Amino acid sequence: MKTYIKQISILFFLLIITSCESDKLEAITTAADGGGTLTSYIAYTINATDPSGTNVYGRVVFWKNSLEQTLVQISVYNTETAEIYPALILEGAIGSEITTLEDLGTVSGDTGELSDSKFYVISDTTFYDSILTLDAHISIYLNTIDGTLIAEGGLGSNAEPVEQN
Repeated sequence: MKTYIKQISILFFLLIITSCESDKLEAITTAADGGGTLTSYIAYTINATDPSGTNVYGRVVFWKNSLEQTLVQISVYNTETAEIYPALILEGAIGSEITTLEDLGTVSGDTGELSDSKFYVISDTTFYDSILTLDAHISIYLNTIDGTLIAEGGLGSNAEPVEQN
């Protein structure tokens, strides 16, 4: 009886050892056809509201992806390291902060780009196609506490794109 228990134990041990071995899978580093390619875009200028002060300026670019989503990319200059700057798309022309259309999160002072990722995603599939007629503007604020406006730019019907394809 002891012999059988010993043989069964050895058999289980061998089965466990051989089943724990795993094949190393190679990472797939290619994208599907068209994946990762953004070709449709509309860009607008963001101007400093106080050029003698912070002088933060740059561009906002709206990209259309293959899922019909709009990706928003912000690139601004003259930001302060370790600061964060809230960015919003607001309804109406510059100076009429009526309704927030999109809260884009924050711009990192370290990079001058969005803090969380390179793009903010607007999942509304009609947004990109409506940008040129949209009555809106983008505003960037000094911080989340006092709401001091440091840069802004018209969008849609309130400004001509500086670049698009």
